[in-house]
Amino acid sequence: MNAETFAAAVAGRLIVSCQAPDGHPLRDTGALVRMAEAAAGGGAAAIRCGGVGGTPDVAAIAAAVDVPVVGLTKDGTGGVFITPTVAAARAVVRAGAQVVAADATFRPRPDGRPLTETIKAVHEEGALFMADVAALDEGVAAAEAGADMVATTLAGYTVPGPPPDGPDLGLVRALRDRLPGALIVAEGRYHSPASAAAAIEAGATCVVVGTAITDPRWITARFAAALR
Repeated sequence: MNAETFAAAVAGRLIVSCQAPDGHPLRDTGALVRMAEAAAGGGAAAIRCGGVGGTPDVAAIAAAVDVPVVGLTKDGTGGVFITPTVAAARAVVRAGAQVVAADATFRPRPDGRPLTETIKAVHEEGALFMADVAALDEGVAAAEAGADMVATTLAGYTVPGPPPDGPDLGLVRALRDRLPGALIVAEGRYHSPASAAAAIEAGATCVVVGTAITDPRWITARFAAALR
């Protein structure tokens, strides 16, 4: 799959993130596969998966769904931990992902290698690279380094203090302005259909939604809090 084919498949549509952290009741590969199947059945254009389950989750979901898979690994919870090394990126592709998502911020990577080497490795394996960024300059740099798409995944998560409540639509607009022909992925705190639609209006090619669709514990807590 090339970038143009992927862009055509996801343009104006939804990517669903099917992940669960350690200790979560859904932290089970089989449960995440069924979640991914349900999301694809509901109209998801692609599935983002991997997380702390790493490549077994990617492999199982890629084998179960007929939509593209955006794969990743997570190693730790601080600094660069989303597909943090060249080796991790290669493993994600070999597990069956058509796209590898990785931290593309300016923070140092654990293997000490530049982002360009991870992008090159992903392309050598025959997959596309999704750059997860937190800021405009990181997105521009990732695109210049060869990333096939830029995602706002880390907006609000690389600075001190809690992240804001809502998504960073301003970053979506800024990336579209600076990268007019790029595949821009809106991700991060899109908690309602209205906010997802707003991202498309702001210039995103597509939108990733995870928690608001795939975490019944979080959804239940929101309803419970509203009734108190």
